[in-house]
Amino acid sequence: MTAQGATTRKRTRGPNDPDRRNRIARAAITVIAERGINALTHRVVAAEAGVPLGSTTYHFATLDDLVAVALDEAARRNIAALREWNAALPADADLVAALTDLVLDSVTKQRADTIAEYNLYALALQRPHLRRAAVAWDNALADVFSTRTDPLTGRMVATLTCGLMMQTVLGDTPPRREDIEALYRRALG
Repeated sequence: MTAQGATTRKRTRGPNDPDRRNRIARAAITVIAERGINALTHRVVAAEAGVPLGSTTYHFATLDDLVAVALDEAARRNIAALREWNAALPADADLVAALTDLVLDSVTKQRADTIAEYNLYALALQRPHLRRAAVAWDNALADVFSTRTDPLTGRMVATLTCGLMMQTVLGDTPPRREDIEALYRRALG
């Protein structure tokens, strides 16, 4: 085009894809769930999220940044789902049966997500900057369970639930329902 007939388009910057950062975070969790924490790279996450590689490095400069946002997102999703579970649970529900179902669903139907969540959670042991999110997650779980019990029992149920999920997801076979129920009955006895 010549200078006389040239039309100029002004390039604008703006949020053409306002969910991109969150999509990258969700993709990081998916990568960890499907391939393990060691498979987490900017390139793999970009492919999973369907974004250019530069987008992952723009939003999350280091792998630690990706891990941190994945932990935050996993905790947020888990806590939101738990609050929905709690809100849908009738006041007179058998809490032992409901908690048992929660654990069994987490280690069977949602096994990959649970594995990813505990991979991220365990990383907080070696990466102090992740501990805030892990502790907030623990506190939120205890708060939800406290709505059905009291604060001390809520914390105990949260600890028991986390321990059960961690132990059972490590095994190849799901735990027996009656074994989980027995533990909750003792804890809530």
